[in-house]
Amino acid sequence: ECEGHSDSYGTPPPTHPTRARMSFALSAPAAIGTQFPCGTKLNARSAPRQAARQKSRVVLATAAAGTGPKRVIIAGAPASGKGTQCELIVQKFGLVHISAGDLLRAAVKEGTPAGLEAKDFMDRGDLVPDSVVVTMVKDALDTPAAKEKGWLLDGYPRSASQADAIAAEGIEPDVFLLLNVPDEMLIERVVGRRLDPETGAIYHVKFFPPPADIVDRLTIRSDDTEEKAKNRLSVHHSNVEAVVGKYSDRVREINGDRSKADVYAEIEGIIDTM
Repeated sequence: ECEGHSDSYGTPPPTHPTRARMSFALSAPAAIGTQFPCGTKLNARSAPRQAARQKSRVVLATAAAGTGPKRVIIAGAPASGKGTQCELIVQKFGLVHISAGDLLRAAVKEGTPAGLEAKDFMDRGDLVPDSVVVTMVKDALDTPAAKEKGWLLDGYPRSASQADAIAAEGIEPDVFLLLNVPDEMLIERVVGRRLDPETGAIYHVKFFPPPADIVDRLTIRSDDTEEKAKNRLSVHHSNVEAVVGKYSDRVREINGDRSKADVYAEIEGIIDTM
């Protein structure tokens, strides 16, 4: 990779005095046959991918010039590490964390009409209908704290129709972070998860064992079985490309099959440039 450029899997270019000139140069459309500074020649096959990356850099560079609240969506398959990364992002940037999954689970626990409607879908690992979720997400984002501090929307949208639904409500991110982890690793992460009902902390029997004195009170979420995990992964894969297409100019893909510190270092670098 040449200096001053980044791949969708890498870190963004560092801030320096020539950013304004670079951003301007990147904003101009590149013609087929263009020779990029790093030696990559744009041909008919690579043109769409190069154009998408170029547009993404322009959008992020434009966001970097602003001083308004940051608006971030983080996505990935179940157990891809979104929750862990969200905690780290909130600690550093102070964004209001909004998890569609947490909103739904709270509604199920409280026995609200929306929660009861959602439970059957969640137990099967299927997507909850847009009509149930969009209002919850919209209300969570329409708060003084979210408007003032910025927001981190976790695990939503998960389909093209959901992306369209929140766009219709004026909900648009500055960047869309997508965590990629191999399926076999995701399944191992899911089936080993354990939840502490008293604190809300999540442990893993292999990767993050709980303290011995709380083991007996830990529970397993109803959708954290191998069968349901496989179904959720199937649903995720069948929808993720359509969602990515809705935010193609703002997507940054992250290799999530690394230590949480390495994953976060890359994410922090991306958000720092906004």
